Amino acid sequence: MMSFSLAAAGLLLVAKIIAAVITGSSAIYSDAAESVVHFLAVCFAVWALRLAHKPADETHHFGHDKVSFLSAGFEGAMISAAAVLIFYEAIRQMIMGVNLQNLGFGAAVTGAAAGVNLVLGLSLLRLGKRSGSPLLRANGMHVLTDVWSSAAVLVALALYYYTDWVWWDPIAAILAALNILRVGYKLIRESLAGLLDESDPVMEKQLRELLDAEVAKRGLSYHNLRHRHSGRTHWIEFHLVFADDLTVGEAHHAATEIEASAAALLFPNGRVISHLEPKSAEHHDECWEER
Repeated sequence: MMSFSLAAAGLLLVAKIIAAVITGSSAIYSDAAESVVHFLAVCFAVWALRLAHKPADETHHFGHDKVSFLSAGFEGAMISAAAVLIFYEAIRQMIMGVNLQNLGFGAAVTGAAAGVNLVLGLSLLRLGKRSGSPLLRANGMHVLTDVWSSAAVLVALALYYYTDWVWWDPIAAILAALNILRVGYKLIRESLAGLLDESDPVMEKQLRELLDAEVAKRGLSYHNLRHRHSGRTHWIEFHLVFADDLTVGEAHHAATEIEASAAALLFPNGRVISHLEPKSAEHHDECWEER
């Protein structure tokens, strides 16, 4: 899917640059500028996706999938930079004057690009949600940003056609830039949340409900639940409290069953670690466990 996204980004980029040069439209120019950034971001994302699927090794014990968050942040920063460039071009054209021509060709290219990107963006979002990949979701959001930019261009060209007021063109470019900035901020925010291991409240609720049920039927308790998402993998850890007279083998068997239930909730990308404690040491927090 990412290879197809890269090929589509390259072809649409060429088409939009040609349309921008032929029409002189700052709105179409803004769409082309965003596509330049998108093409570069997809190149980075293709590399990051390959790295993210590399297994753990001697220097990366937890795998490489956190690069997905880095890719999402890079994509957000790149499209934010594109928004600034679009602002500049729109203001420049307002000052220097607007000179539009061959708008039929520009509208046709922009409409075709919007259709391709709509299908591609929705497919990437669906695949990213199914696989839990922030990289695919970020790329899907970026592609859909391109759709909104193209839609703004088409509206501006239609308004110019019916009103003959040329200022619709730079106004549409500015509106597109504002939307691109919004998406860029969202991608950067999600990237930082992943890199800093921000917890997911929905997942927290599901895990607590599962653990409450699992320990209740075994007469146990738990505490110190922590979890984080590293891209594709969801890591979970918690402490289980057992009666002092229980054997290690019995406690290990129960812990393994509870770990398996938690891993099943996040199948196939859940990784679960539990720490066994005797009841007499339940409230003796280890210094290395302090948050």
